[in-house]
Amino acid sequence: MSGGRHGGQLLVDQLKAHGVSRVFSVPGESFLAVLDGLHGSGIENIVCRHEGGAAMMAEATGKMTGRPGVVFVTRGPGATNASSAIHVARQDSTPLVMFAGQIARAHRDREAFQELDYRAVFGPMAKWAAEVDDTDRLPEYVNRAFRVAMSGRPGPVVLALPEDVLSAPCDGAALAPQPLAQRPPPPEAAGQVLDMLARAARPLAVVGGPGWSAQAAADLERFAAAHDLPVAVTFRRQDYMDNGAAQYVGDLGVGMNPALAARLKAADFLLLFGTRFGDVPTDGYTLVTPEAPGKQIIHVHPDPDLPGSWLRTDLAICAAAPDMLRALCALNAPGDVPWGDWRRAARADYEAWQAPKETPGAVKLEQVVRWLSGNLPEDAIVTNGAGNFAAFLHRYFRFRQHGTQLAPTSGSMGYGFPAAVAASLEHPERSVVCLAGDGDFQMTLNEMSTAVQHGAAPIVIVANNGRYGTIRMHQERTYPARVSGTDLANPDFAALARAYGGHGEVVERGEDFPEAFVRARASGRVAVIELRLDGEALSTSMTLSEARAQGMGK
Repeated sequence: MSGGRHGGQLLVDQLKAHGVSRVFSVPGESFLAVLDGLHGSGIENIVCRHEGGAAMMAEATGKMTGRPGVVFVTRGPGATNASSAIHVARQDSTPLVMFAGQIARAHRDREAFQELDYRAVFGPMAKWAAEVDDTDRLPEYVNRAFRVAMSGRPGPVVLALPEDVLSAPCDGAALAPQPLAQRPPPPEAAGQVLDMLARAARPLAVVGGPGWSAQAAADLERFAAAHDLPVAVTFRRQDYMDNGAAQYVGDLGVGMNPALAARLKAADFLLLFGTRFGDVPTDGYTLVTPEAPGKQIIHVHPDPDLPGSWLRTDLAICAAAPDMLRALCALNAPGDVPWGDWRRAARADYEAWQAPKETPGAVKLEQVVRWLSGNLPEDAIVTNGAGNFAAFLHRYFRFRQHGTQLAPTSGSMGYGFPAAVAASLEHPERSVVCLAGDGDFQMTLNEMSTAVQHGAAPIVIVANNGRYGTIRMHQERTYPARVSGTDLANPDFAALARAYGGHGEVVERGEDFPEAFVRARASGRVAVIELRLDGEALSTSMTLSEARAQGMGK
């Protein structure tokens, strides 16, 4: 169909009603009508090179804005390529809406070309997976998709769009978006929290999860200071509180500070704000156990089914963590509290953990990260994917503002670079830096073409040690000296960046990094700085040889 109004136009009109100004996509013939609707709509269509990268960009946008990121992918392989980002959005509690093309309705259940049962494939992974069978109901489905993606614990929604539904003529109009139902904390909840906190001797607040903002971060800092309460953040949520604040005591992430792990275990009172508090912050459910937690626990979370799902909870409060913090800040703060020494010791543990453990080689990743921490603007956005390299960022970088960290709590490799492209598009006025491993970066580096096409200019720092470092570490500990499947043959990353039209440099001496970074930033283009690391450099706490010796000593 050419000319006239069709379902694709109606869908785009509904996106505009929700204030969507940018979508990410890899085009497909299954949603040509949507592409036609986007033409001249004012909605920017960021055309990507792989559906996984496109969906990760949309997920990162959801993290930054608190509104659903939007991605369009074609049927079958397009949708399955994007599934990694659906998993990220689910585990990270990020609002995301993925529109996936689908075969024509008349061809269903014949295993037609690229046919996929979206409800069966994505039902266990998404908050809601559905297929639109009626063109006139497109606005209804889109409204519900946005509402579900943002309500309670946010997450991903997948909507399948049969091509004949999109191409069918229609006269329908967009609907006004549905307001979200608000669930404020119970009026008595703040008083209950403070009453229980007053009886503690070794309290610890643990924060994470969805719905945070700059105001929530400020309220958290204010509440923690008023009660001299030590605050730990969960995995890759380090921008939820100024890391320089006296009450900030570190992150309960992969490779956490052993002193903080011991403190979590020793705490007699936990105040959980927004976090799911699963296996990562509890080190595989060992630091806090379901059968004998040995502490009073208050859990604040917007999903009523989550508190108490595995851990006995003394007080469960169904509310968004920022709303609860606002209510707590409205109450009078106490005078001196009895746990001041406990908090000061926790902060001292964090400061000690910041002292770098030297790694081998002429380029030392710990020094690079410390330089970035001391020299980037406080509003710079730092992204990463997954790998041992990221532990250097978590340990040595101090986040100062909310909205400056984009990283997958799901542990997905390849996330950091698409997230950096999305961040550079969303905030072109801010510095955006992606720290990536050599294996991590190669999963999505084809999106350099996307960055060049659409004017994104993140700086990528590639930690090149020639291997999948995390897996090699586990391999040497478990099967020492039996190397299999973990070595990498890498390209010249700097030359590759230049081939894409970006800026590229190689750093082989640590003292050369600052000037290389200045040149990369001055280029105004997507830039790659490749760090040539020593092969012995493996993690923040051990070399390759030390990991092997540990495995042989078992």
